[in-house]
Amino acid sequence: MGILTDQPDDDVADLFTDTPVQKWPQKIWLVRHGQSAGNVARDAAEAAQLHLIDIADRDMDVPLSELGERQAEAMSHWFRALGPDGQPTVVLYSPYVRARATAAAVISKVGRDNLVASVVDERLREKEFGILDRLTPLGIHDKYPELAEQRQHVGKFYFRPPGGESWCDVILRLRSALDTIIREYRGERVLIVGHQVIVNCFRYLLERMDEETILAIDREADVPNCGITEYRYDPALGKHGKLVLVQANFVAPLEDTGTPVTDQPDMPAAPKS
Repeated sequence: MGILTDQPDDDVADLFTDTPVQKWPQKIWLVRHGQSAGNVARDAAEAAQLHLIDIADRDMDVPLSELGERQAEAMSHWFRALGPDGQPTVVLYSPYVRARATAAAVISKVGRDNLVASVVDERLREKEFGILDRLTPLGIHDKYPELAEQRQHVGKFYFRPPGGESWCDVILRLRSALDTIIREYRGERVLIVGHQVIVNCFRYLLERMDEETILAIDREADVPNCGITEYRYDPALGKHGKLVLVQANFVAPLEDTGTPVTDQPDMPAAPKS
């Protein structure tokens, strides 16, 4: 027999009150990690017209570059300046080294003791490239011409390389992550540190986009390293309120400190489509 209490949980309480319970965090920030050594190696490989990006680490072990560390530091000062009533109360981040280091920079400034939660979540990992990992566009066309042709035909939203993921696959795991955020962190201020595709796929979900809209945004510009995309909860929208976009790819924290802004795509290089 269940134990009866006079304190119903939030979901049950919703049935007995005319006041809707907020289901969303108060704020969500989406941040791409700082520039990585992989971004630098990719640029060098493209400039030299190589087929393979020269980096020995696994993608998940690629660290921040020296500039990436500076970018993370500049961004973390911006979050600290928000003060106790505006700083993140939850930090969720990809297990990849470059994302963990970026998140750690922010955590060090806001103070781990001031956080409700600081959690590494594998669902926030980089899109998996499968057999195309470390290949430049030239390398892909040379080694797997049939895959290059298929990707061109299908489009990056649905194309899944062998052993890898499509954008749809990433969105599927982010739907699960978003369910967790809604369930566990309603009313909190949540910082999510991930990767370029993670930022864009979260935007797809939070702004209720379609394929055409998110790919147009992706074609327009790459997500800058340590760029901040911010959403704020508006209780006046919809039955239970909604998150609204405040700013996208905000890089003033870097510019104000004279830190160079970079926006190199993550590995492997692939043409926009």
